[in-house]
Amino acid sequence: MINKSLVIAMTLATFTSCVSKKLYTDLEDRYANLKKEQRALNEQNEALTKERNTLKNNLEKLQDAYAQAVEERDKSKSDLAASKANLDNLKASYDALEKNSSAAIASNSQKNRELLAQLEAKEQALATESERLNKLEKELAARSQRVADLEQVIASKDAAMTKLKDAISQALTNFEGKGLTVEQRDGKVYVSMENKLLFQSGSWSVGTEGRKAVQQLGSVLAENPEIAILIEGHTDNVPYKGNAQLSGNWDLSTKRATAIVNILRENNAINPENLTAAGRGEYAPIATNDTAEGKAKNRRIEVILTPKLDEISKLLNDI
Repeated sequence: MINKSLVIAMTLATFTSCVSKKLYTDLEDRYANLKKEQRALNEQNEALTKERNTLKNNLEKLQDAYAQAVEERDKSKSDLAASKANLDNLKASYDALEKNSSAAIASNSQKNRELLAQLEAKEQALATESERLNKLEKELAARSQRVADLEQVIASKDAAMTKLKDAISQALTNFEGKGLTVEQRDGKVYVSMENKLLFQSGSWSVGTEGRKAVQQLGSVLAENPEIAILIEGHTDNVPYKGNAQLSGNWDLSTKRATAIVNILRENNAINPENLTAAGRGEYAPIATNDTAEGKAKNRRIEVILTPKLDEISKLLNDI
């Protein structure tokens, strides 16, 4: 970076002696603007990375909460079974006391009064336990229904994502074997497009074939307005030495992600609020960078499709 700055400074010094002051001033302004754009892009990338981590943490919390709800449901079932057993014991004690009280009345009135007092206490305990049991049953039924609703929503989300994956695979059939893959994992759909399908080396301008693939993907996404769309740009670990407008691989990956977002925005049916562009540079490889084949796989665009979790969050709050 220091060498690069030194070269720029020497170049500017040479220009100072060869060009007019106005041209020199313009060049200085352009250099300052480029540095400002670089800082803005870096800040944007950090914010997007933080947002991704937050979403991931939220999803993990939702999954933990769901597991806890299931555990509480099972505990409530166990409590209900114990309460029913206690009720049966109380009823048996009540029957025994009632039977013995008749004989006791005939033989001893004092003992009869004591038995009656015990019987009243047992009846009161039985009534209290029955009331608690009824309340527990109602609470268990309500909790079980909320858990069932949550399971149904999660299953519905998974089914919707599977349907979305199948629709995308069908729409992009013509690009199979051209560096494009579609897969579903962790409740999300991942569409990966190698750069050989989209860009020329060192460029962030999408080619004709790549544009067609992105447009066909957009036609499917337009029919799924409840899906969050994250476009990530990735590079290999070879330092970028192309256009002087870019600071390196991270900048290049961000511009490529933004280029895909701009094509998707051409489809008016896609809500721009659902779109996010992010550059990951060389720091999220999926293959080794020690071979040409591995580097080709790492130079890619990943479109990550995530269902919105508002409904699941609400159900978890109600459990």
